[in-house]
Amino acid sequence: MTSTIKVNKIEKVDGSTIELGGPGTAVNLACGATQSGFGRTGTVNWVTTKKTASFTAVSGEGYFCDTAAVGAFTLTLPSSPSAGDIVGLKDYNGNFATANLTIGRGGSPINGVNAADVPIKTAGASIFLVYVDATQGWVATQDDSSTFAGNSFITATGGTITTCGNDKIHTFTSTGTFCVSGISSCAPLNTVSYTVVAGGGGGGGSAASYSGAGGGAGGFREFKSSETPYTASPLNGNPGGTAVTVTAAAFPVTIGAGGAGGGGSPNSSSAPNRSNGTDGSPAVFSTVTSTGGGGGSKSGADPGAVGSAGNPGGSGGGRGGYSNAPSVGQGNTPPVSPPQGNNGGGGDAPNQGFGGGGGGATAVGTSSPASPTHGVPGGAGATTSINASAVTYATGGPAGGPGTEAPEANNTGNGGSGGKFSSSGNAANGGSGIVILRYRFQ
Repeated sequence: MTSTIKVNKIEKVDGSTIELGGPGTAVNLACGATQSGFGRTGTVNWVTTKKTASFTAVSGEGYFCDTAAVGAFTLTLPSSPSAGDIVGLKDYNGNFATANLTIGRGGSPINGVNAADVPIKTAGASIFLVYVDATQGWVATQDDSSTFAGNSFITATGGTITTCGNDKIHTFTSTGTFCVSGISSCAPLNTVSYTVVAGGGGGGGSAASYSGAGGGAGGFREFKSSETPYTASPLNGNPGGTAVTVTAAAFPVTIGAGGAGGGGSPNSSSAPNRSNGTDGSPAVFSTVTSTGGGGGSKSGADPGAVGSAGNPGGSGGGRGGYSNAPSVGQGNTPPVSPPQGNNGGGGDAPNQGFGGGGGGATAVGTSSPASPTHGVPGGAGATTSINASAVTYATGGPAGGPGTEAPEANNTGNGGSGGKFSSSGNAANGGSGIVILRYRFQ
């Protein structure tokens, strides 16, 4: 049986305390009733049992989060919040910088601009989030980490712009400028992912019955920011490579041309007319330079027309047959870390005039065996998904084989094929380079 007391106002005759209920008694508001003037206002009730794994927060509670215990985890905000809902969090042991706590937005914006989960990377961070409305979502009313305060993302123009999820991608197939007009107040978001591929070297020319060496691939350099989710190549330089953190400024982008293929001759009697392939040109973004691929060597031919070592470059050009040079075209020249390319392959000296393949981004060029072999392949390129789908760049040019030669496609950084032994002997041009940039924009 329940009793009902109906009054308009309860006041204490003296003193300042009115006690409702007794020890062990719960005082509840009826369903649909609201309260004001007591209880929490802009504060939370702290849960003193620390959190060590992913969980969903409850409005009105604050949490001590210990990422040192098991590593990074996620605090997910309530999925159906009401105006005035509040959640607090505190770095329990100052470990957020090395093991991040991610705030899962639960479907609502954070500070009106964050349409993705937000990693907290400041050691000792203390943050209060209040849900305002569907437009602003959860607003940080207190944030001693500066993670949200004035938070925005990079705004920039230049190249061909596409989007992939929360990322923008700028693809440069010709020389231009990456113009940054705004940056984020969250420093990690200003580090740009990049792939910079130089022009590939031209293949070496050939004479009838012989084959020119393949051109080396253009240098391949990549850095994947931890803020951009995609599958990077094995040459990803994070960590330890050259990171590019942008400011509000203009960043020139240079696209390297492919090197010209060497001239050849349709018969061995005019073998002296043959020529080596020329080097590809470098590609540049900010402080990152990828070196053009080395030109492939011309084929040797009787009588005594010897080939030479391929040229050095991002990847080295292949060595010609009948070569009196024991060395091969050197890749990763000048040296960078991770390496931007590999050595070219050797010719079949001293047996016949058959060249080796050019070096590629992830493998050396194939050397021609002592038994005469046309068309040995160049070194393998590098595959990256920075531009939303997996594409392979910077493959070394093969040595010349049967058939008619064709130039490499532009914006691949591939080395040119050596001159074919059954045609004019002219070698292929290397492919031009490409620069791709990627960053969070929302």
